[in-house]
Amino acid sequence: MTRLGVIDLGSNSVRLVIYEAKKDPLSPKPFRILADEKKVAGLAAYVTDGRFSAAGIGRAATILADLLKVSRNLSCERTDVFATAVLRNCVNSTEAVAAIEAAIEHPIRLLSATEEAALGLAGARIGRSLGEGTLIDIGGGSTELTALDADGRAAASPGGGMSLSQGSVSSYAQFVALVLPDAAERRAIAEAFDERLEQLGDLAPYRHQHLFGIGGSVRAIAKMQAQALGTVSKPPVIARESLEQLLRLLEEDTSSFAHHAVKACPDRVHTLVPGMVIAHRIMETLGSEDITVCKYGIREGYLVECMLGS
Repeated sequence: MTRLGVIDLGSNSVRLVIYEAKKDPLSPKPFRILADEKKVAGLAAYVTDGRFSAAGIGRAATILADLLKVSRNLSCERTDVFATAVLRNCVNSTEAVAAIEAAIEHPIRLLSATEEAALGLAGARIGRSLGEGTLIDIGGGSTELTALDADGRAAASPGGGMSLSQGSVSSYAQFVALVLPDAAERRAIAEAFDERLEQLGDLAPYRHQHLFGIGGSVRAIAKMQAQALGTVSKPPVIARESLEQLLRLLEEDTSSFAHHAVKACPDRVHTLVPGMVIAHRIMETLGSEDITVCKYGIREGYLVECMLGS
């Protein structure tokens, strides 16, 4: 067994997960989680006119330095840091990553959209079979779609993976004035996402009754479903009908919705509804009826593919 740390530098939060892992990544259970620490950073707010600001670089460096210290204190043999859309999509991406690396004296792997989707799928497949459908990952700054074949693997071209440069955090930052988006702001989020979907071209390979979901936005929706609709505490599936019930509750009784949201996902209250709107647009566009919530995602995929498999 070896102790490994993975730090996910995201648009809203920076998360360190420490694993006790087996050398054999093909083991039925290749790891167990020893520690999980999340820092809410709000890095998407530090992007102005497409540039990641000096203040954002400082904020990211401070948080990463603290988490790297935690990993050292817990005797990790190796700790990797990866970043996704918040740094990938800014125009000064190379310079920003280099500045953060210099400040923390530690390398950062900037994942491409293709790598992000592939690692998300690798994580989703750990300990379970997926089957035919489409995998969705609604992140903070982007949303990935991956068409799956009957074996739950990425379908061959043209069905592969697609990335849209809109996620729950970027939607909040761009369209929402206060905390919960009003009706006009929800429409703006939906219309912007629809435009991005249209730009992808042929969506036929992604149209399926069943979706599989990874990432914080999907898990937040599942928690909200349990809290507001009184379902099981960790619902394995988000039905389209349930998602539409939540959106109706928001429309008809915003106060009740807000109180449920604070209980269900207090650290994601501001990004919950943008994530719900994006999930609903995906389901409507692809003709999907449900989203199966996967236990693992990109961090575990990175662990198995890039650390245990390297």
